[in-house]
Amino acid sequence: MDINIETLTSIIIYLVGMLIIGYMAAKLTSNLSDYVLGGRRLGAGVAALSAGSSDMSGWLMLGLPGAVYASGMGSIWLAIGLAIGAYLNWQFVAKPFRVYTEVANDSITVPDYFENRFHDKSKILRVFSAVIILIFFTFYTSSSLVGGAILLEESFNMDYRLALWVGAAVIISYTFFGGFLAASWTDFIQGILMFLALIIIPIVAINELGGWNSTIDTVGKIDTSYLNIYSGATFIGVVSLLAWGLGYFGQPHIIVRFMGIKSTKEIPKARLIGMTWMIVSLFGAIFVGFSGIAYFADAPLENSETVFIMFSQVLFNPWVAGFLLAAILSAIMSTVDSQLLVSSSALAQDFYKALFRRNASQKEEVLVGRISVLVIAVIAILLGYDRDSKVLELVSYAWAGFGAAFGPVIILSLFWKRMTRNGALAGMIVGAITVIGWKQLSGGIFDLYEILPGFIFATVAIIIFSFVGNKPSDEVEKEFVEVQNRLKA
Repeated sequence: MDINIETLTSIIIYLVGMLIIGYMAAKLTSNLSDYVLGGRRLGAGVAALSAGSSDMSGWLMLGLPGAVYASGMGSIWLAIGLAIGAYLNWQFVAKPFRVYTEVANDSITVPDYFENRFHDKSKILRVFSAVIILIFFTFYTSSSLVGGAILLEESFNMDYRLALWVGAAVIISYTFFGGFLAASWTDFIQGILMFLALIIIPIVAINELGGWNSTIDTVGKIDTSYLNIYSGATFIGVVSLLAWGLGYFGQPHIIVRFMGIKSTKEIPKARLIGMTWMIVSLFGAIFVGFSGIAYFADAPLENSETVFIMFSQVLFNPWVAGFLLAAILSAIMSTVDSQLLVSSSALAQDFYKALFRRNASQKEEVLVGRISVLVIAVIAILLGYDRDSKVLELVSYAWAGFGAAFGPVIILSLFWKRMTRNGALAGMIVGAITVIGWKQLSGGIFDLYEILPGFIFATVAIIIFSFVGNKPSDEVEKEFVEVQNRLKA
């Protein structure tokens, strides 16, 4: 579309607001724990919405509505799988993980937790898990930045590479200075904006179509299969979509929010807020795509994933459209800032301090963390220079990679006292390799989403290798018992 001053002004106001939040957060950041974990002082609302918004990314605003627009209600299985996985994560992982990371030498990163949980003096768990984080998140971040650049390019006729740098510059700025607090506070605002946008657009669109019954009738006349959740579904297909929920247990940028919440007493409230936000947002995204089938019936969209963007342009005045487009940027930015932060903490805490400068001062660690944000972001930008880069192909199994490599390790480490360092390492290796290898195969059982076999094989590997060698030390078992006692209390 042509550049609209009102729309552009709305987006600029939003971006400036994010920078101001980053500046405010920087004033409260004095050490590495503040920078990568916010000093463990997140309230329930901020923890819940920052976890949700950093999880969903542009997929919630573009991908899911686009999938429903293209194939109808058959895409709902993915949303169901994600909702179940997110609930189980809040219900069974959040509280013990918050307690265990504090008991295990006040761990402030996921690799930090793995090392401290098993008293791994070799540091192999820390280094290997940090490598997994850096590899997946660098490519994942690049794809998210590309999504934001394409949005700016298509909305404002901006040069693609300029758009790439503009979007990245804002995210880098507030993450660079404010760290975890900036990411969490901005994610909170972004989560609210996403939530409102996903409520407003489908309500207005369905109203324009004459109501819900009229919308269903119109969609049914186009193709009755759009109304059937089983349309085109196969057993493997449905299981694959539901299996996406397994990914939640191993996503570093999500579970780090559990570590940062100020008290376990906040977790039930955070779970209620987070799940309400997620379910309403998922249904909002589904209804955006579904109503789009009817609304754009006479002039079908060439790119199904632009349905949200098109609705914002045709249903609202330019000022409101600007803030609705900002909601898409919010979804992208809330994920990128979390990915940058987790990646920078892996470099600062899990490589620099652990391997090279064990006596580094807090000020030095924060500086290294900030420089790491800049370095990783620049690499991600350069990888995204080519819109058709094969980098984007890795994103399809980044979620599966984290879910299979870290998910079983985290779950069993919280609930199984007999688990050992060997088991944890085997689980990470088997999970990651299974996902990468399975992705290269196709046909029959290999059409199953790779996270499921990866998760299963990793779990088996953890159990087998935990019985190879010595059992956990008395100190490790003592910490496990202490965690259980705290949870009971």
